[in-house]
Amino acid sequence: MTKPQTTEKRGISAGILDQPYLLLVLAPLFWGGNVVAAKLVVGEISPFLLLACRCVLATLFILPFSYRHLRNDWAEVKRTWPVLMAFGIVGYAFFNVLLYVGLTMTTAVNSAIEQASLPMLILGANFLFFRVRANLLQIFGVLLAIFGVILTATHGDPSRLLRMDINLGDGFVILACLAYTGYTLALRFRPKVHMFSFMAVSFFGAASSAVIMLALFGGGLGSVSTLAHASPTVWLVIAYVATFPSMFSQIAYARGVELVGANRAAPSHNLIPVFGTLGSVLILGESLEGYHFLAAGIIIFGIVLAEWAARRRTA
Repeated sequence: MTKPQTTEKRGISAGILDQPYLLLVLAPLFWGGNVVAAKLVVGEISPFLLLACRCVLATLFILPFSYRHLRNDWAEVKRTWPVLMAFGIVGYAFFNVLLYVGLTMTTAVNSAIEQASLPMLILGANFLFFRVRANLLQIFGVLLAIFGVILTATHGDPSRLLRMDINLGDGFVILACLAYTGYTLALRFRPKVHMFSFMAVSFFGAASSAVIMLALFGGGLGSVSTLAHASPTVWLVIAYVATFPSMFSQIAYARGVELVGANRAAPSHNLIPVFGTLGSVLILGESLEGYHFLAAGIIIFGIVLAEWAARRRTA
């Protein structure tokens, strides 16, 4: 376990960085806020322009903090830069553009609940691709969580799946979850560089791909000029998504893992849909339907069952 920072020259930020469980609440709070923020400006800014602004600004924001680490890791970075950039393209750019596009066609509540399936998708993918051992209860928990997502995506009527009558926005959000699942599985092959070096190069990869997607699918690079007439809300959302879900959440989660370990930190991901749903109701004024409660209950039960089965197996 990492020791707390020294008491000399301690400020508010230093104190926060010694509070693991506060950090592990802040990270999913910022990530959950990403859904609410993006939904808040639907119709005012295109998903591709929002993504490009987020990725470019996040890259510029992190470079001063990562410069020293990039110099130390330069030999490894030069050797593995395509891999490092690919992490950003899949985990940041693809995930967020699919999420932002999906939010133009579905509710933020649906999106938040569908993202609750991420831990179970990751567990299932680990079993399928890497043969990470899982018992029957864990597999059952995964299937329950996936059923909860299907219930959400079909708005409480799973028979719509047979008729291929699924909201396209929910489909994009599910694709986003699959992209992030792939990113998470690939992290086991992450080059051995400092976290800030990893973030700087992967963010650059995300920014590069976001600009290309804006040019090809988002109305062209000239659409950047529309920001001159953007509302204050759009600018606040751009500032938020470029900093809090992009950088501060990564630092908070990485420091939390450093202090308490990955196993104890992992359940904090389950707070993302909680904060996303609360924000959708309180800030966006979206309503909760009966199928939302049922789907959330099924997903939560699946997660708890799988976690309990995993702890029982390792005890």
